[in-house]
Amino acid sequence: QVQLVESGGGLVQTGGSLRLSCAVSGRTLNGYTKGWFRQAPGKEREFVAAISWNGGPIDYADSVKGRFTISRDNAKGTVSLQMNSLKPEDTAVYYCAADLAPGSSWVRDRRLEFWGKGTLVTVSS
Repeated sequence: QVQLVESGGGLVQTGGSLRLSCAVSGRTLNGYTKGWFRQAPGKEREFVAAISWNGGPIDYADSVKGRFTISRDNAKGTVSLQMNSLKPEDTAVYYCAADLAPGSSWVRDRRLEFWGKGTLVTVSS
C-alpha cells in the first residue's frame, strides 16, 4: 500500500520560511509527477507546485512563483517544498500528491492517484 506522508509544517511569522517534505512508503513513485496542493479554511483545495518525474518541467501557481521552490530526490523517493517570504494568505493545510499526469494539468484536474493526509502551515501576521 502506497502512503504519502508530509512533514515540516508549523507556525511561522510573516516573512519567514518553512520547508515541507513528503516521503513515500510502499513504492518510490519515482516515475510519477509529484507536487503540492493546499487548502485554506473555507476555501477549495488549490494547486501549488508540481515537478515531473525527472525534475524537468516544473509548474507553480502564480501566487507562489518566486517564493516557493519545489524539488525532488528520487534516490530517497521524496519531494520537498521550500517556502520563503511567507504571507498570512499562505496559511493552509498542505497536501502532497503524486500522479502520472503532467503537472501542467494539475491546475485543472485534481483527480490524482495518490494523496497525503496533509500538514498544517500557519503564518502569523
